[in-house]
Amino acid sequence: MVRPVLLVDVDGPLNPYAARPHRRPEGYETHRLLTPRWHAAERRRLNEWGLPDKQVRPLRVWLNPDHGPALASLPYDLVWATTWEEEANDFLAPLLGLPTLPFIPWPEPRTEPENGVFWKTPSIVAWARGRPFAWVDDEITDADRVWTREHHAGQALLHRVDPRTGLTAEDFALLSDWAQGLARTSAAKDR
Repeated sequence: MVRPVLLVDVDGPLNPYAARPHRRPEGYETHRLLTPRWHAAERRRLNEWGLPDKQVRPLRVWLNPDHGPALASLPYDLVWATTWEEEANDFLAPLLGLPTLPFIPWPEPRTEPENGVFWKTPSIVAWARGRPFAWVDDEITDADRVWTREHHAGQALLHRVDPRTGLTAEDFALLSDWAQGLARTSAAKDR
């Protein structure tokens, strides 16, 4: 059996950005990160606002250091599915204790498909090429699930994570159970 892929978004699942702004969730650590992509985007925005001399502030990121080992222990090949792209390896993987992971490069410009489908969904399905995958993101809706069923030949679990809480023990259990179910189904077919 081909091992399934776990596609991991950062903001929402790993960084619960929508939690109370001045109350870091339990188990999380605060990091202030100034990535090249963040710096460039903020610099453009400050210039548009007529504030070219204002200093770019680092991005506040909350990360739970237990999530790295928890992700690594799941029966998946891990892949970044985040707008952080390669910067997730440079800035986040070391903080989580993860190795360098493959990442999905996103097309530019990013356009929303029709019928409420999230802009990442077609790229994820194209990248997976029929391979079984689970995807955790805070933007997933039923429209993405329907689109994936219609366009992806393999098994897929699209799991929305609440951006106020990030990944929870229940999310990790669901991901583990789903992958184990795939393995059982594959073993039964091979008999």
